[in-house]
Amino acid sequence: MLVSKWGNSLAVRLPRSVVDGLDLKSGDRLEIVSATAERVVLAKDRRRARAVERMRARALPLPADYVFDRDDANLR
Repeated sequence: MLVSKWGNSLAVRLPRSVVDGLDLKSGDRLEIVSATAERVVLAKDRRRARAVERMRARALPLPADYVFDRDDANLR
């Protein structure tokens, strides 16, 4: 892989096999699992996905007749 200058930072372009293997999309975050002078181990950062899952698990059910009214919500 080639290290390139991107603004004031350095960037590495990932090969397709890595992108496919980690199921990456633009905007995804990676975390460095471990690093030495010879090797860097990356993993897809799943903290955001796990937080969303926890919020969904705690969500209370809404009444069947509930209707969200944006205007009413913005008056508060």
